Amino acid sequence: MPSVPKKVEERIREVLKRFSPILISQRDRDVSEADTVTVVKDLLSDLFGYDKYAEVTSEHAIRGTYCDLAIKLDGKLRFLLEVKSIGLQLNEKHIRQAVDYAANQGLDWVVLTNGIRWMLFQVSFKKPIEAKMVAEFDLLAVDLKSEADLEKIYLITKEGVLKGAVVEFTEKQSATSKYLIGAVLLNDQDVLNAIRRELRKLTDILVEPSVIAEVLRAEIIKREVMEGDEAIHFERRVTKGNRKLKEETAQVAATQADDVKPSSPDLGSANVS
Repeated sequence: MPSVPKKVEERIREVLKRFSPILISQRDRDVSEADTVTVVKDLLSDLFGYDKYAEVTSEHAIRGTYCDLAIKLDGKLRFLLEVKSIGLQLNEKHIRQAVDYAANQGLDWVVLTNGIRWMLFQVSFKKPIEAKMVAEFDLLAVDLKSEADLEKIYLITKEGVLKGAVVEFTEKQSATSKYLIGAVLLNDQDVLNAIRRELRKLTDILVEPSVIAEVLRAEIIKREVMEGDEAIHFERRVTKGNRKLKEETAQVAATQADDVKPSSPDLGSANVS
């Protein structure tokens, strides 16, 4: 996972200690969305490290409507923030609204927050538009000693955005995706053969890889891991990887075979009697 710079860690710890009473007070008073936006702007500045006058844009226009806030760095729009009042429970309707704003703007990233709960989404431009929640944290529940909690906050800090921390984070998430691991177990011949060898060691019986795959599919791996768009995506990815590996192996074998071929005698250099 992304490593949080020491300076950023210290800032997060100091600011959260200072802002926690403010957030609790605002929540207990059930302040309006406008007042929540004011608090969020302060957090974007003090906690997340942005210049709230130069890098935080209010009421960003998107096709005739407005998203509450947007982050711009070096003149480039990085992500949008949709803010709801601090006492509101964020729900699917709010998520869809935030995702629609990002999709209409052509942005990959959007944050939904009520000042306390923060949700970071990655938008996929498919038909229909899809969004995956990459990280979520509650500023009143953050464990300041937990690297995992600090890393989630770091993803949307100015330093994290400039270093592409969220890309690294999502790549590592993908590498341990249940869908990818499921696809490898079911479709990677080397993995199935490895299981086959271990079973033979234990039982002295040689089980066909197809039988092992069927047991995995029917009795071990959850159905949700084998169905849906993500499962199909990773199955194709594993199959493509296997095919590429076979092609590369065949090319190496062909090259090695050419290298060991006996050379033909040079007839031109033979002595003529």
